[in-house]
Order: sequence, then structure tokens, then C-alpha cells
Amino acid sequence: MTLPYRLLFFCSLVSTLVVSTLPKQNSADAAATGCPTPALSRIQRHKVARGETLNSIAQRYNLIPATIIGMNPALNNGTVSVGSELQIPPYNGIVVAVPRGETWRQVAAKYRVRADALFEANGCQKNPRIVFVPGVNWSPNRPVTQSPISTNSSIKITGYPLATATTVALAYGWQINPATGEVFFHSGVDLLADVGTSVEAIAPGTVVFAKDQGTYGKLVIINHSGGFQSRYAQLDTIKVAVGQQVQKGALLGTVGTTGQPTSPQPHLHFEMRSSSSLGWVAEDPQGYLKP
Repeated sequence: MTLPYRLLFFCSLVSTLVVSTLPKQNSADAAATGCPTPALSRIQRHKVARGETLNSIAQRYNLIPATIIGMNPALNNGTVSVGSELQIPPYNGIVVAVPRGETWRQVAAKYRVRADALFEANGCQKNPRIVFVPGVNWSPNRPVTQSPISTNSSIKITGYPLATATTVALAYGWQINPATGEVFFHSGVDLLADVGTSVEAIAPGTVVFAKDQGTYGKLVIINHSGGFQSRYAQLDTIKVAVGQQVQKGALLGTVGTTGQPTSPQPHLHFEMRSSSSLGWVAEDPQGYLKP
């Protein structure tokens, strides 16, 4: 795709003036709240080796060349120099300065990006002045031509993380935090259950995370076939280890109140995510929950 010159100049200017001076506490704050580390705190540097080209570097990091050009002002002609260092973002996107008086939600609407994806890509910050807009559809109000969600619809995961169906204390999506009264995006569902209730895998998969993680508390993450991922949070105990293969119904741990639960009653915080060009994107778990 062709990157408009004025947009390229703006991206390069913001990249030069802002990315290198981002406050380090953004990453720490994200970890403390259980949110993903902001994309701008995950930028890495690549030293160009002999024989490398812009296209080969882009392929190595699973990016389009325009993303790398936008992050590196010296590449206005698309030529890389041996020994030079490039700023490499974790996935495709651009750096955008939020105009005065405009919120990040308005930026999401302008660039036709899912609001929850933009929110998480920037570490769940409330009012950032500089944001990383993920994706490849960079022109404001441009029709979306590529879905950020996995297109593998032939594989469907269904199951239930508890022995029996229960009440949903807090649903997926934009909600009002019962404790603070603040509006926030709830990336899963809270399923009411007594402390100590067994938590089970909803489908076969591999455990990729099993320990404390910020507001998630004790957290287990399982990667499933087809680019799906399930998360089980605020546990009291964890009964599996990273790398372990589990089957549907396998015991993962027990319900607890660790981390910073949003619902006052004991519950299991459960999430479903799908792999996409934007990373692991949260989806409404209700379509996957089948007791």
C-alpha cells in the first residue's frame, strides 16, 4: 500500500519526538493493572545487517514496509543502510498525537479501529496524548478492508469453565465499575462461584501462563488450536504449569478473590481471545460458553 506523504511526515515526526521519550512508568502501570504493556513501550531496535532490505526486515517482524517507514524518518525513500538502527513496533500501526479536546475513543472511531483493541494496545491508559493505532487502515474514515479477527471460522471452541452453569455477575464489554463508578472495558465475564470451586479447561490446549498477573490475580492462560485462547483469572489456587497439555474438563485451579476483582461476590473471571493482526483480541465469551 502507498503511505500518503503528509501522513508519512507526521508519523515520522511523532516517532522522532515522542517514541524515544515515552515515560517508562506506562509499562509498569500496565503490568500493575493487568493490562497489556503499551505498544509504544514494546518498540525494539533492529540493526540493519549486510544484505537486508526494507522488505526482508518487514517480513522478519511480520510487518508491512509502510509501518517501518512510518516509525523511522530516515527511510523516506525506502532504502535501509547497513549498520543503521530501526525502531520496530510489535505489530502494524502508526503513532498518532491525540488532538486537543479529542479523546482516544474519537481517535478509534476516526481510524475505524475497534475501541477495545486501541484501548488495550495503549496499556488501558485513560487519557493518553500519544497513541499507537494498530492495523493497516491508516486513513481517517477509510472503510475497513481487513478484519482484525482470525478468519478461521471452521474451528469452534465451546465448553464451560465450571461444573455447572451459573450467574453472570458482570458481562463483557463497556461497563460501570461497581467499586469506583468509572466506565471501563470488561474483557471477559465474571461467573459467580464460591471460593474453592473447581475451575476447568473449556477445551484441549497448552498452558502458556500460570502465575500472578496484576489485577488478574492468579491467572491461567491456555492456547487452543485455531488461534484461540482462554483465560481464567482471580483464582485461589493454580493446579497446572506452563507447557502442560490439558484436555477439556481438566482441573486448572480453584475460584478465589486474588488480584482486584470488579464484582464484589466471589467469581471466576473468564476471557476468550483470538489471534489477529492486533495481537490477542478479546471476544465476547458468551458465544463459547456451553455447559
